[in-house]
Amino acid sequence: MPQALEATAVRTWCALALDALGRAREEIDAINVYPVADGDTGTNLYLTVESAARAVDAVFDAHATTGPASRPGLAEVVRAMAHGALIGARGNSGTILAQLLRGMAEVLAAAGDEDHRGDGAALLRRALRRAVDSAYEGVARPVEGTVLTVAAAAADAAAVTAGDAAAVAGAAYEGARTALAATPGQLAALAEAGVVDAGGKGLVEVLGALSAALTGTAAAPDRAARAAVPAAAAHGWLAEGCPADRGPGPHDDGPTGPAFEVIYLLEADDAAVARLRARLDVLGESLVVVGGDGLWNVHVHVDDAGAAVEAGIEAGRPYRVRITHFGAAAQERAVHAAEPVQRAVVSVVPGEGLAALCAQAGATVVAVRPGEPPASGELVEAVRRANAREVVLLPNDADLRHAAAAAAEQARTEGVRVALIPTRSPVQGIAALAVHEPARRFDEDVVAMTSAAGATRHAELVVAERQSWTMAGVCQAGDVLGLIDGDVAVIGGELAATAETVLDRMLAAGGEMVTLVLGDGVPDAVADRLRRHVRRGHLAVDTVVYHGGQQAAPLLIGVE
Repeated sequence: MPQALEATAVRTWCALALDALGRAREEIDAINVYPVADGDTGTNLYLTVESAARAVDAVFDAHATTGPASRPGLAEVVRAMAHGALIGARGNSGTILAQLLRGMAEVLAAAGDEDHRGDGAALLRRALRRAVDSAYEGVARPVEGTVLTVAAAAADAAAVTAGDAAAVAGAAYEGARTALAATPGQLAALAEAGVVDAGGKGLVEVLGALSAALTGTAAAPDRAARAAVPAAAAHGWLAEGCPADRGPGPHDDGPTGPAFEVIYLLEADDAAVARLRARLDVLGESLVVVGGDGLWNVHVHVDDAGAAVEAGIEAGRPYRVRITHFGAAAQERAVHAAEPVQRAVVSVVPGEGLAALCAQAGATVVAVRPGEPPASGELVEAVRRANAREVVLLPNDADLRHAAAAAAEQARTEGVRVALIPTRSPVQGIAALAVHEPARRFDEDVVAMTSAAGATRHAELVVAERQSWTMAGVCQAGDVLGLIDGDVAVIGGELAATAETVLDRMLAAGGEMVTLVLGDGVPDAVADRLRRHVRRGHLAVDTVVYHGGQQAAPLLIGVE
């Protein structure tokens, strides 16, 4: 039965959209020829929606902790959806999709949290129109025959449709499908390759999910891309979206556009962003700047990646900077198309030092920043990058267990044998890597790595941000907390002294080796002091020190 346009329907929409894009991801990647044939549009859209869905789920989870009667309102949920999409947006199409969702959220949030059964259709029409307007505003040089055209057609169809919100969503979906089928006639690159627009195909999947969420029925499958793929093959196109025996450009033997894709989040005011748009428009192509309220997502294709980042620094504070060399990306896909290796390890770590350490040990590394845990889609991509028949996945964080499990399951459906070792800390991951032996049988290797990780007790020292109750008592902001196996065991006032107490408690149960991983900015003197402390009290225990560079925890400790 039709659903009201409210918070739960938005959550369902996000979940259905993520599922639809997951199923269509490879197909969308395969038809990605514009603006750059880099074969990643489906993946980028999936990661963008996954970030939005996670943000929405977090809102519901937060309310669930306050009691069974607590439910988030529409405004809170759509704002979370838009923010999640903004900070997780990937690629040109993902960035535009984030702005489309933001435009919808502006209208839906402004309507408040009251029951919208009566005016849901009108509200959705306005939301779809605002989405299109905001997306065109975010793109420096809009091109027809792209996701923008598909979005505009959806809004136009919704505007002339009577009925409830479900009927409006269904009309938007059908309007988008019709517009998508027409995109090859609007853009020469699509016509030459014999495909529809990849970003538009992704938007059709998202709108189909919206229709399904509001009607309570599955959306009709879109066949436009499937019908176009054989034509693409006839033009020499491979499954990765690149022409056979050619470089990454769709029309010639090498790249025809800028060499780099630059993406970053930016904290800046409106005036600074206006100046940034003007500068980046001169520097490159495919410029999309979306967001607002002080937080923006910047996407541009340039030859001078450094200049694009410097422009962001002049405008405000850029972070989560991603620079992709299109030629390198094509080479990487060629490598991945080669015969896979037998076994690989994928390790999730915080800090450049830990990333380098694990990479030297032969692992495929997923490096993370504080407060920005990788989504399951990113872990799946890492498994694919490993290009192996067998993969051992080390999440190294208890909070990543669900994302890692989802990634492992997805990789298994793609024919990869994946073993997930539930490492809760990077020091457990280091211990597992130390005994990894690719020459062993897979099961034996996994057992050995699991045993090494399980035999490693882990601790971390962090600085309290606020007053709080802990298992060790009340802490104040600025106190140093020593967490052993995830629980606060020690509260202190200074890093080294607190670490000594933590080490004493951990070594009281025995141990042969202590691993110390220094965080960003922690001096070697701390490690020297702790090494001497261990030697004085436990002569038979060895100590090894790594410079991890992690920011969230000044010190990580492992005891084996």
